[in-house]
Amino acid sequence: MTNQKKTKKSFLGLVLRGLGMGAADVVPGVSGGTIAFITGIYEEFLETISNLKFGLLKTWKSQGFKAMWTELNGNFLAAIFLGIIISILSLAKLLTYLLENHPILLWSFFFGLIIASIWLVGKTVAKWNVKTILSLIIGTAVAFGITLISPSAESANLFYIFICGSLAICAMILPGISGSFILLLLGAYTTILGSLTGLMDALKDKAWDIFVGHFTIIGLFMAGCLFGLIAFSKVLNYAFKNFKDVTIALLTGFLIGSLNKIWPWKNTLEWRTDRHGELVPKIQENISPFNFSKLTGEPNFLAYAILLAILGLALIVLLEKFGAKKAD
Repeated sequence: MTNQKKTKKSFLGLVLRGLGMGAADVVPGVSGGTIAFITGIYEEFLETISNLKFGLLKTWKSQGFKAMWTELNGNFLAAIFLGIIISILSLAKLLTYLLENHPILLWSFFFGLIIASIWLVGKTVAKWNVKTILSLIIGTAVAFGITLISPSAESANLFYIFICGSLAICAMILPGISGSFILLLLGAYTTILGSLTGLMDALKDKAWDIFVGHFTIIGLFMAGCLFGLIAFSKVLNYAFKNFKDVTIALLTGFLIGSLNKIWPWKNTLEWRTDRHGELVPKIQENISPFNFSKLTGEPNFLAYAILLAILGLALIVLLEKFGAKKAD
């Protein structure tokens, strides 16, 4: 298999891509699918996931593990998911801290990422016509509409966590629609992020009863993700193979629409109490950086925000060049 040979040569590069996807998926508003797309592995990722089937077990039984692993494109999947897992576990605490203490700077960085991604994804459309333009408009409207929905109250119901995983993973593999933001809307974001950080803390402190509780939540969430990933990837893979330009235009629209969520300067209009009894924003409006200080009494960090947006934009361009180079 060509993909398998190629994967062996670029295992570290695939792990790095997985690291980028994991980092993006932790933050509400940024999609790991975007990172996969611009680094040149998106279609292979979709096709590999959509080919997961029980027939692989028959291959294992009749031809051995090596044949099954090759048919699975196992090195590719192992590298990607290794990077994603390492990134999520190592960055969960850092990103939680940044979201709470330096939101403007973090969102500015990701705003730059998305701006660059719009151009890089959009330029892969071979021919812009009525169908692709209409698809772009629909994608923009859908993503923008999603960003306007108010988050639900937090829930730790185990079956609900499974359902949230199934829905969130569908968004995570779509460039422009953030799985983390879907979790936020469904009221499961802080539950999952809290369980991730709690899992690591419990393991460090050898608090096994707490570890089991967090592990159960994460395990059910991952099971939901696996179910949704296999089901939805087949649909998306079919769309890429049969309606590629229309699909990419739709994904570009998702990116454009998501900018409403990523805008760094926001004024909170309504608050809600999360499951920890802490006040968190429920309804926010985007405002200009110049009005931000007047309305909130806090500095707008405009110069640093612009610098970080440029840094995010440059990073995506470098990732795209890296992906193109690896594809050669």
